Amino acid sequence: QVQLVESGGGSVQAGGSLRLSCAGSGYIYSRTCMGWFRQAPGKEREGVAAIYTGSRWTIYADSVKGRFTIFSDNAANTLYLQMNSLKPEDTAMYYCAAQSSGACAVTLVAGRYNSWGQGTQVTVSS
Repeated sequence: QVQLVESGGGSVQAGGSLRLSCAGSGYIYSRTCMGWFRQAPGKEREGVAAIYTGSRWTIYADSVKGRFTIFSDNAANTLYLQMNSLKPEDTAMYYCAAQSSGACAVTLVAGRYNSWGQGTQVTVSS
């Protein structure tokens, strides 16, 4: 059974930093595509960053390039999202996702991911 458990959300002032974590289990963590997504109230879910854990190949949404970093600790089966220079518009529920079976693609398209965590709230105040 695939499980993804996020942690690390919270409230921070604009310009601050947060690090999100996602512990994965129930699949071959070290050779899969994983991503971080976010959804603000009244808005569609959007891809933030994605990675192939086997090579550390990464992609980012334009809105977070240079501020967010996605990285993986394969020994700990844990995915991270380091978020710096946070802005109020980064406020959202953040979700970890995995393509836990079959061939995968490093993509920000939510429909390609078949396993999701429960989400962790990030709130950035001005």
